[in-house]
Amino acid sequence: MRWLPVLYVVAVLVLEPITPVEWPVSFLLIALPLVTAFAHGAVVVAGATVFAIGFEMVLAGTPCCAGRSVGYIWERHYVAAYVCTALVGALGTIFAAHRTRRERTLADVRFVAEIAQRVLLRPVPHRIGNLLLESFYLSAAAEARIGGDLFEAVPTAYGVRLLIGDVRGKGLLAVETAAAMLGAFREAAHDEPDLHALVERVDISMSRRADRLGGSEVTERFVTAVFAEIPGGGDDTVVRILNCGHPPPLLIRPGEVRELDLGRPGPPLNLGMLVRDPYRVDTYPFGPGDQLLLYTDGVTETRDPDGSFYPLLQRLRSWGPLPPAELLERLHEDLLAYSHDQLQDDTAALTAFLLPEGTTGRPGAPHTGPDAGAPDEPQP
Repeated sequence: MRWLPVLYVVAVLVLEPITPVEWPVSFLLIALPLVTAFAHGAVVVAGATVFAIGFEMVLAGTPCCAGRSVGYIWERHYVAAYVCTALVGALGTIFAAHRTRRERTLADVRFVAEIAQRVLLRPVPHRIGNLLLESFYLSAAAEARIGGDLFEAVPTAYGVRLLIGDVRGKGLLAVETAAAMLGAFREAAHDEPDLHALVERVDISMSRRADRLGGSEVTERFVTAVFAEIPGGGDDTVVRILNCGHPPPLLIRPGEVRELDLGRPGPPLNLGMLVRDPYRVDTYPFGPGDQLLLYTDGVTETRDPDGSFYPLLQRLRSWGPLPPAELLERLHEDLLAYSHDQLQDDTAALTAFLLPEGTTGRPGAPHTGPDAGAPDEPQP
């Protein structure tokens, strides 16, 4: 776009000598200020306007190239072209100034959104103890940076506690709800000794916040989520899962990809008061080489142009075991390709891979053990 004005002038110069004298191709220069305004500032557009008028005068009275006499410079049609070029130049200058202000405003907004995302969805540590962690967030809106999907990983005295969630609704209310939930989880994860108590405390915090907001949509301000706990060290090689109305997490190991779902998920957060004893903790074996994948419904509800849902389990089984970073990178790319870059909902994913005790580097692949030649992971 920045070179478009130059290419436009070159095109006029090419056309002028090969067209008949009665075809005043130089009139095309009237549009030069507007063409310039798409990629340049007001000062450049004003300069392009002056250049266009001067160049029109040169072409109007150049016997050697255009075949016209000098007297054509002040011929009424050419004078009208000068006036039109000046008017278009004025409008182009105003347009360029307005566009520049809008671009600066957009850049400021995107910068603020970037900072807000780092505060709200700060990057998870790549390694906690013997766990390798990776995450990604993909917005359905091209210019969006934050939304209602959330994830977090917190190392505690009780093990590593993971969270992924999806706030009902869109917009600022969803962002505020996600921020409130992440704040409650980050605080309670260190204090509550078991997963059930942790979820109840987060649920109370979310209900209290909904009551403060008031309005007719209080009962609709709920969050689906999965809480996971992976104890650190010892012989307790299990993962504890508490599902609050969210898509079930997946266990990935060599030769097996399956949902961790016993068919008894609890209600979404902020709706727990409607069910007696709503939350249950399920325990599954989780040993070295196993990988846990948490994701939001934006992944499984991604559609192709024919309306078919994304086959997550089928895709993962066809890929085989992959390291966390490579797994999420491939999932990210595959979602975009499957939807033809037409995502309808935000998507987020968080994965945790358990290394054998004493491993200091990244695995080459989950089923082959640690790669002795890889650099050590920085400790969080």
